Amino acid sequence: MSEHIVKTNNLSKKYKDEFAIENIDITIKRGEIYGFIGQNGAGKSTLLRLVTGLTFPTGGTIERFGNNNPKEITDAQKRMGAIIENPALFPNMGAYDNLEVHRLQKGIPGKECIEKTLELVGLTNAGKKKTKHFSLGMKQRLGLGIALLSEPEFLILDEPTNGLDPMGIVELRELLKKLNREKGLTVLISSHILSELHQLATSFGIIHKGKMLEELTAKQLDEKCKQHIRIKVDQPSKGAAVLEEALSTTNFEVMPDGTIKLYHNVEEVRTVSAALTNSGLVIEHLSQNGDSLESYFSKLVGGVEGD
Repeated sequence: MSEHIVKTNNLSKKYKDEFAIENIDITIKRGEIYGFIGQNGAGKSTLLRLVTGLTFPTGGTIERFGNNNPKEITDAQKRMGAIIENPALFPNMGAYDNLEVHRLQKGIPGKECIEKTLELVGLTNAGKKKTKHFSLGMKQRLGLGIALLSEPEFLILDEPTNGLDPMGIVELRELLKKLNREKGLTVLISSHILSELHQLATSFGIIHKGKMLEELTAKQLDEKCKQHIRIKVDQPSKGAAVLEEALSTTNFEVMPDGTIKLYHNVEEVRTVSAALTNSGLVIEHLSQNGDSLESYFSKLVGGVEGD
């Protein structure tokens, strides 16, 4: 069994003379919740359509479930569930009948899965109400139900929180966590709002104007955003000893370049400066660092609006 659900190499998609995505390398490991982040128009939906086989690349390769043979896409699709853009619903049917149609299309035996899925996405009480009268949030939940109907190994969701109220967002988050934890479901979820994904994803890919800027784990992202005092002195080892003795803390790191990241006394820059100076150290740099997740994303993309 492949460790990777999806792995791409220089994946590109071009429409006429313009690249929607260009030379994308992305790795989604089995069991991850992968948060795909980018502004509107950054290329998120294009990549998701490529992953699900709804469109084909202009260049590069894509491997699904350890196989990069394009002829095997039908088998790969049977192992996926997806909501790309708007869920495909029959407006004059209720939730149950919508799921029944998709059950038959997918060749899923038995109707037991329908009630189970309706309960899972919170639509058991939708009754015979036609989906054309559903709220946007209800449509999103039904779309999620369609994606989960076949109990897939890999779930792909494009902006699934659109139309959901705050409680609906929390319920979706907890449901995805539960499916990931209890069933080992691998999830690829896109959003242009980093704060939504931070509470859910275990790894991230950040895309901007069709190009991948960074892939990192949730732990790495938290570390980059963690508030600290960045210290550069002429004698790093002595600086570390001063922090430990004068400030009674070991909550710091000495980086490979000799920079010290102090996570204690973050609001007391003057106290830290005085302790270092009084010990005869030459301070080359001293500043408060760290971002909110949103400001980190903004800095990474350069504050440029999506096109």
